[in-house]
Amino acid sequence: MADLDGARELGLRESGLAVVATRRVDGSVQASVVNAGVVDHPATGGPVVGFVVAKRGARKLTNLRAHPYVTLVFRSGWEWVAVEGHAELAGPDDPFEGFEPVDIVGLLRVIYAAAAGGSPEDWKALDDTMAAEGHTAVLVRPQRVYSNPA
Repeated sequence: MADLDGARELGLRESGLAVVATRRVDGSVQASVVNAGVVDHPATGGPVVGFVVAKRGARKLTNLRAHPYVTLVFRSGWEWVAVEGHAELAGPDDPFEGFEPVDIVGLLRVIYAAAAGGSPEDWKALDDTMAAEGHTAVLVRPQRVYSNPA
């Protein structure tokens, strides 16, 4: 199960819920629960794990700007898959190369659909809210994927 397909499968079983761990400025770990899913990277097309930070000024954003490396753990029952990797941010305060600000909303919809279900069009009604609240996409390029033994 130690691959992104395993992460995708476990995420689908648990409404996309995953624990995300970032590093604080003091080096300690900050952990929280997010909705995450496997999506295609908008520039490279390769698979990445995406999640959304829904509040401008959130600690996760501060941590990721200072140390853009993250670990996410997807679990269902006793099965789990951890994904570690470099995080890229795309949001109103974090320009994403090749994307206009208006393009970020579409990326957010794709991530929400992969994480919570449905299609990107199902999330269109939230575009104004996502923009007003400063939602930021986090794309994690997997460098290490591992899980418990089968």
